[in-house]
Amino acid sequence: MKRASAILPESLPPIGINREQAAALIGVSATMFDRLVASGMMPDGRLIFSRIVWDVAEVAEAFRAIPHRSETVDAPSAAGNPWDDAA
Repeated sequence: MKRASAILPESLPPIGINREQAAALIGVSATMFDRLVASGMMPDGRLIFSRIVWDVAEVAEAFRAIPHRSETVDAPSAAGNPWDDAA
């Protein structure tokens, strides 16, 4: 049986990918991808009988929702906490 990548023309990319492919899509290891899924930063895969498949569009959307390095969520602002001076 031919692999899906050998069956589909290059103009028709897959919409479902396995764990290793999903990790490679966003440039991380499969272990890091598992951590991202467990933390909720990446979507969980879809169960198709015994296979887990990730939707390419969902992975891409979740990746784009991760803040840039300069936009860390928990970083204090340069101006400090406005409640520090309230009293």
